[in-house]
Amino acid sequence: MAVNHTRNSNLIVYGFFLAGLLVSGYLCFDGFRKSKRHEYCLLLDDSFHENTIDTDVWQKEVQIDGFEVGSFDWTTTDDANAYISGNGLIIMPTLTNLTTAISNSQIIDGYNLNLTTAGLCTSSHNASCVVVSNSTTGKIINPIRSARLSTKLSKHIKYGRVEVTAKVPRGDWILSSVRLLPVNNTYGEWPRSGSIDVIQIRGNDKIYPVGGRDIFTSTLHWGVSRLADRFWKTTRGRQIRHTDFTKGFHTFGIEWTKDYIFTYHNGRTYSVLWVGFVQQSLWKLGQFSNNGTLHPNPWAKSGNNNAPFDQLFYLSLSVQVGATNGYFPDSRTHKPWIDASPRAAADFWSAVDSWYPTWGDGEDRAMVVRNVKIWQEGKC
Repeated sequence: MAVNHTRNSNLIVYGFFLAGLLVSGYLCFDGFRKSKRHEYCLLLDDSFHENTIDTDVWQKEVQIDGFEVGSFDWTTTDDANAYISGNGLIIMPTLTNLTTAISNSQIIDGYNLNLTTAGLCTSSHNASCVVVSNSTTGKIINPIRSARLSTKLSKHIKYGRVEVTAKVPRGDWILSSVRLLPVNNTYGEWPRSGSIDVIQIRGNDKIYPVGGRDIFTSTLHWGVSRLADRFWKTTRGRQIRHTDFTKGFHTFGIEWTKDYIFTYHNGRTYSVLWVGFVQQSLWKLGQFSNNGTLHPNPWAKSGNNNAPFDQLFYLSLSVQVGATNGYFPDSRTHKPWIDASPRAAADFWSAVDSWYPTWGDGEDRAMVVRNVKIWQEGKC
């Protein structure tokens, strides 16, 4: 198991290394020429002018499992973590011991956090809803509280466009994400049913070796298992010069059809990631049987080259802190935890005095979303 984990981590690092080689001024001219204009129907145009978050559109997902990246935060319904200000939708990470009655000693030992009993958890998995701190095992209460808002219960598309205009937070180990996720796990658990990172941006300084807040990456996740996620074949990045993504608003977009997916930055002509499906299927691109092990094709019955990206997806906006999937590689600069360690969260929290001062003040430590647009491909 340790060998598999190491191999997976190496693939992750290798993938982002490749992305780093391509971030500077990357323009997918060939992919852009192959794409064509489609007719679209506007499903959502939210500029967050109301005083409260529109609960008919946005659901606050409440879990403690770190979702796809294994982050250390606990997503809440608390207005301190997601609210509307004059600047738009604010998604704000906070320290648990400063914004709840849970003390620092209870974070480390002897506290039972049960979101199911409180009727708050949005997951059906017990491990996503219950944690008991134990100083012997290193299991702790999530030391950060944040928010993840999604259109899971309201707005879904199968092919279309999404644009999010936002400014992201600064601070070590903060991870801002705009994702498209499957409404139903038609082909099985992640990544069999796929996911799309329209953007992921680290809040670390620009000198961070694998890319700080001046770089964002777009990624398709797809594979027959977590260890065989072929994201590294479909990852590209974009870097901006003389500034970073925390210092102003940027529009991040995706155009998704049966024939291709491409992401763009501040206008459709500034393409970042382009993946075409006409020439070959993702199953063939993945080469899942090259190591001598024959994996069954989870997408065989679909008949579509773009499977698993041939189903309904919804939009997710989140600010996470830390990760145990390799997004912050081990042994890079002053990272205070090892991903595979059972004490990863505890080690991260013990270093709070080193990373917390790097976080911005007020809304500088938050993702500020000015506008979200979602279009479905086709006529209204």
